[in-house]
Amino acid sequence: MVYFVATPIGNLGDISLRALETLREADVIFCEDTRHSLKLLNHYGVQKSLVSCHKFNERAAAEKLVALAREGKTVAVITDAGTPVVSDPGNLLVQALREAGSEYTLIPGACAFVAALVLSGFPADTFAFLGFLRGKTSEKREFLRAYAAFPGTLALYSAPQDVDADVALLCEVWGDRAACAVREITKIHESIEYFRLGAGLPGEKRGEYVLLVHGAEKAENPLNSLSEQEHVAHYEEQGMTHKEALKAAARDRGVSKSALYKSILSALEKE
Repeated sequence: MVYFVATPIGNLGDISLRALETLREADVIFCEDTRHSLKLLNHYGVQKSLVSCHKFNERAAAEKLVALAREGKTVAVITDAGTPVVSDPGNLLVQALREAGSEYTLIPGACAFVAALVLSGFPADTFAFLGFLRGKTSEKREFLRAYAAFPGTLALYSAPQDVDADVALLCEVWGDRAACAVREITKIHESIEYFRLGAGLPGEKRGEYVLLVHGAEKAENPLNSLSEQEHVAHYEEQGMTHKEALKAAARDRGVSKSALYKSILSALEKE
């Protein structure tokens, strides 16, 4: 059995009892960076055989993982911090295990962008996680354009050396929106900074950032500036029946068809 185990994103105390039990019972632990993972493992007295698994050797590591799973070994997979696969190595491992028909599961836990979304107070009922911006500036720009009209909160990761350029690019593509930068989550110097994309993120840039940006405001339908009767008449002129026109106008205005009908009748009675 293979277990993908979420680990703390800062405070070593943020690890679940189930995660510790899994790490202690594993025959082998796959780590993004064995040196980094040893800090956590040594802290909890876990001594196991470690296998390096990072973005540069993930395919080879996947073959080794499948082989161990077929041998009946218990394997844990961890990354430097947070949940494997989420902007971390692990996706190729999951694909390989699925194709091989091997059993695997997740031991859930910390995830930086989820924590930042909670801390920001930005709308969380609808959101999109975009990870790190990658590639050339032109490629980043094209990627961001696809989310320009997204109405929910947008979450991105950014390294300290990239955050100023990332913020400037977000402003260029999405316009001057309200934003929030959360860094050093669960650590001593955890901070939450609110700013406008157009003004840029103030202060010295240190630590890994999660950027939260307000979604696009819903564009007002120009037909809504018409009177209710004119709105319905507009659709009738397009060839719709009165019933169809009433339904379309109600949808534009965000009201029920019956409510719009009653409102129009009331207006006619007052004339």
